[in-house]
Amino acid sequence: MNGCTANNRNLTAHLLLPNLARHPDKTAYLCAGQAVSYRQLAAGAYGFARLLHAKGIGPGDRVLIVLVDSPVFVAAFLGTTLIGAVAVPVGTALNAETYDFLLSDSEARLALVSPSVAAIEGFPRARTDCLVCGERLAEAVAERPSVPVAAAAVGPDDLAYMLYTSGSTGRPKGVPHRHGDLLAAAERYAVQVLGMGEDDVVLSASKLYFAYGLGNSLAFPLYVGATAVLHPDNPLPDQLLALMARYRPTLFFSVPTVYGQLIRSVNEDHLSLPMRLCVSAGEALPAAMVEEWQRLTGLEVLDGIGSTEMTHIFLSNRPGDLVPGSTGRPVPGYEVRLVDDDGNPVASGVTGHLLVRGPGAAPRYWNRPDKTAETMLADGFIRTGDVAVEQEGRYWHRGRSDDMLKVGGQWISPLQVEEVLRTHPVVSDCAVAAYRLGGLERPAAHLILRPGHEPGRPLEKALRAFLAVRLPEYMCPLVYRFVDDLPRTPTGKVQRFKLKQ
Repeated sequence: MNGCTANNRNLTAHLLLPNLARHPDKTAYLCAGQAVSYRQLAAGAYGFARLLHAKGIGPGDRVLIVLVDSPVFVAAFLGTTLIGAVAVPVGTALNAETYDFLLSDSEARLALVSPSVAAIEGFPRARTDCLVCGERLAEAVAERPSVPVAAAAVGPDDLAYMLYTSGSTGRPKGVPHRHGDLLAAAERYAVQVLGMGEDDVVLSASKLYFAYGLGNSLAFPLYVGATAVLHPDNPLPDQLLALMARYRPTLFFSVPTVYGQLIRSVNEDHLSLPMRLCVSAGEALPAAMVEEWQRLTGLEVLDGIGSTEMTHIFLSNRPGDLVPGSTGRPVPGYEVRLVDDDGNPVASGVTGHLLVRGPGAAPRYWNRPDKTAETMLADGFIRTGDVAVEQEGRYWHRGRSDDMLKVGGQWISPLQVEEVLRTHPVVSDCAVAAYRLGGLERPAAHLILRPGHEPGRPLEKALRAFLAVRLPEYMCPLVYRFVDDLPRTPTGKVQRFKLKQ
């Protein structure tokens, strides 16, 4: 697809060399008023590679990348993998204790950090060598060694990068990936499902240190020779809309939380946007939100499901084949299986645990052989921790395995209850989690109300009556709590375990 030889397995060589040969002066990235060409990006990547080499970083060494979204991040990532080292991107707004854990767990030999990160009180500089990088590519690093470097020869099992899971239910786990994993996701999802090509302009609300954002903003556009827009700040609705108006992206990637914020931020009946296609992942996209986005913009928003362990999305709706509330069908090359608690396949229409097998699967967890044995099965399938149901070849996400409630011997998916709650005109957002009463679990609803509506007994009574005619009795929440916000991970997933507490 992208012109590299079969023997050249190095990720950076695959992503950069074809673009340098085909259109070196084409814009690769737009960010904060600057345009960076493929030639400039390659110069930045080789500059980082020379710097790392001069500092004694070699194949297999881990380099912690704590940089805001910008061409500097991309060049640092590509420069690291170019010399065969392992890039370890992590968030830029963590606390000193978490950074200390990440440096210790990854055994990183060097940390590349943005000035804002270096200023964090207690940042553990003493644990490893830290290099503060500027936020514009031309001035990213003060040192520019002239040592020649070439793309390191890598094998099929050599690691290129490692991401840490968001830690929604515990301490983050390192998930290492090989050089070919992002390339497989780019070909099978970006090209074969989304039809992405070099004429596309990509905007992603998800940051580069997440698996979703790393594919959207780095691997996919570079793989097809497209242009990507990067936004260093938080993806606030007004800023995203301004970026859309300025750069006219053709593809927009985001998470349900941000789609909801965008919908609520608009006062007009119609919103004219430049995209040909919108994509959602990170958590299930409610059917009501799909329909409201389509009504507001006239655009399809394709829901899909992926994981850090599988590199990117492996179940997805298709352009022209969208069913609101569904996560779609398997991406080409991926095999999906639903099983019961004992690992036996379930019949169509029966809820089961979601397993997946296919290209780009992580070989293991970093320093976690126990979790590896539990999740990465001998036959190549990976336990996703998700629960889903299949009907006529299409899959419907029912939540996380540890979020399911059992009431009166029957399983409840919080998502099913939330779907109905969101159709009530006073409910802006909601989450359902377990509530223990007399040693038994019952569903509890946590509700964010639309402006102008007051919580209280009359509203609770109206909500109970509303649900009573739409859901079986055992699925109706026992408790209603009115809140200003919901606890979420940085990717936007609701942390239901905190609501249980």
